[in-house]
Amino acid sequence: MSQQAASNIEQHFGDLPDPRSGENISHPLINIITISLCAVLCGADGWVDVEQFGEAKQSWFEEFLYMPHGIPSHDTIGRVFRLLDPTEFETRFRDWTQHMCELLNGEVVAVDGKQLRRSKDGVLGADGIYMVNVWATENQLSLAQAKVESHTNEITAIPVLLRLLEIENAVITIDAIGCQTNIVEVISDQDADYVIAAKGNQGTLLQDIQTAFDLSQPHHEVAYHQTVNKGHGRIEIRQCWAIDDPDIIAYINDYKSWENLTCIVKVTSERRLLDTGKIETDTRYFISSLEADAQQLLHAVRAHWQVENSLHWVLDMAFHEDDSRVRKDHAPENFAVMRQFALNLIKQDDSLDVGIKAKRKRAGWDQRYLIQLLCQI
Repeated sequence: MSQQAASNIEQHFGDLPDPRSGENISHPLINIITISLCAVLCGADGWVDVEQFGEAKQSWFEEFLYMPHGIPSHDTIGRVFRLLDPTEFETRFRDWTQHMCELLNGEVVAVDGKQLRRSKDGVLGADGIYMVNVWATENQLSLAQAKVESHTNEITAIPVLLRLLEIENAVITIDAIGCQTNIVEVISDQDADYVIAAKGNQGTLLQDIQTAFDLSQPHHEVAYHQTVNKGHGRIEIRQCWAIDDPDIIAYINDYKSWENLTCIVKVTSERRLLDTGKIETDTRYFISSLEADAQQLLHAVRAHWQVENSLHWVLDMAFHEDDSRVRKDHAPENFAVMRQFALNLIKQDDSLDVGIKAKRKRAGWDQRYLIQLLCQI
């Protein structure tokens, strides 16, 4: 079984270009990749952790890896990941994920960015890196991630990332920073739909949508749906209105520049705190290529936040991503890929009814469970 797990890793990462050159390479690249992936699955959060894990499991690794020089030092491991091409590494991750995950028709795919806060190094003058992540809400998988290049923002990274994915028939959700005509065009060109938050600095778009909803009453049909949820000491009421009347859509200035724009959406969230009686309200507006199905649109808007709750929050709480001091060269980006690789493997396992952090501990304690996770690759 250990050999099968190793073969799975070899199949996906065996052709990864080695950034090192010369004749004095003591540790094959696939050994470093295999040990590091296993270590991160089992709770390692840095290169010293990876080395310590490797030494503790050396006899097991020697069953299926050729290791004439034993376990590489943490300096060697860190140096390799500093030099490793992050695009090549992420490509292997993305190919494995898409092989494992077939997007469902109409599945919400959330796109959002996250900063690795401790990757900032004031001494070296390095800004903290910012990653754009793509999360499949039904499959509960991270599909891909890409680093936002220095002195740019998510606007440049999102189109590049979406072009690499097979997103046909999916519903792409993005917050207001993704409200760009070129991003909408990329989504439409791949035969996907979108629900994107309208932003105030995109011409008069937001103002036009707000006015369109005011003008629609009571002369035009407006789709409506409401949900009410009670729990954790509060009541949450969410209401959604959607309009796909061509006459109303035409009111939006330059609406033709937004490819496949079919519908405008208004969502109001009201939170009532039961202990204090305090009421908090929030209203947001969206553009969409979907028809005016208020129930589907409200689901898409709510599902978008899974990228925060099921991915970003978990990476911070279970993988300590924001506390990671892996900073140099390509290492922060490559370690981020390994964290998401480990998260995907754990998310797909339903044999234990415990949290992500507990599953990482179990993988470290129980070699059979670790192999079980690895055999999903």
